[in-house]
Amino acid sequence: MNHYLVELYTPNSAWKALSFDERENYLNNVGSAMAGLCDAGVKALTLTQIDSKIDQSSDHQFLAVWHFPNQEVCNALLDGIKASGWYNYFYHVNAVGVECDFNKHLNALANI
Repeated sequence: MNHYLVELYTPNSAWKALSFDERENYLNNVGSAMAGLCDAGVKALTLTQIDSKIDQSSDHQFLAVWHFPNQEVCNALLDGIKASGWYNYFYHVNAVGVECDFNKHLNALANI
């Protein structure tokens, strides 16, 4: 069953304290680590800056939406994010869920 991860994140003071070269080196290492996960079926649907001008916008600056063929591959990316030290550099929120159609979603809401 398809799984999705939505990440919301904002650079923190530790990230801002890094030099440009340190940031670039760190991000190059993150990019290199992604190659194996892409081979496992991880798909980045979008990686973007958040439009803060919309109604009810998040206070976070960035958004990532990922697709996975199953929970195991999703967990592999989450483990990699944590192991990379990402959470040391960003205020970060994760949300994971399985694929669901509109009617099933409305039914889940009604049954809470």
